Parts: sequence; structure tokens; C-alpha cells
Amino acid sequence: MPRKFRPYIAQSLGDLLDKMGFLLLSSPTFLDKTGYFPEQNLDTTFYALNESIKRLRHELGDDLYSQLLEMSDHMRAYFEADPNDENGKTAEGQKLVLEMERMIEARARST
Repeated sequence: MPRKFRPYIAQSLGDLLDKMGFLLLSSPTFLDKTGYFPEQNLDTTFYALNESIKRLRHELGDDLYSQLLEMSDHMRAYFEADPNDENGKTAEGQKLVLEMERMIEARARST
């Protein structure tokens, strides 16, 4: 019997940084190419990202929390606008991933 896919919600800033690496490698569609997670897609990926950010709000602080959620929304829009990586929007989304990663790393170093 197939298991219900449950996206992983990060439990630490390190886990969130790992998630950012996944975003870079799997963009723009976030579809699983292995067959192990056929329900993984853009919706489940951004659900997990936003829930991870929410879960870590106390470690991120309110200002960074708000910035990351806003950046997540913009990133998703870029990836949705370029599902075949043909018009440059995927690269814009990936730049946001890198910027978010930099911000999270800076917070992790300061705690």
C-alpha cells in the first residue's frame, strides 16, 4: 500500500539550509525523478518551505521571518512562470534561494 507523502518540515536552521539546497537542485518543478516521492511537486515543496520558516520563527526573529516568507512567495512566482527553465525566471528564483540561504547562514552564525 502506498504511503501518503508528507513533506519534511525543518526542525533547525541547519535543516532549513539543507532545504534551500534542495530548492536549488530541484527547481523549477520540484518533481521527484526517482519515483519514491511521486506526490512531490511545487505545491508540496513550498508548503514545506513556508511551514519550516514558520516553525523556526523564534530562531529567525520576526524581521527575518517576514522577509523569508515574502521572498518565498516571489521565488514561487518565478518558478511557476518558468516551468521549463526557458525564459530566465528560474534563474531569478534561484538567486532568491541563494540570498535566502545567505540570510539564514548569517542568522545561524549569530545564534
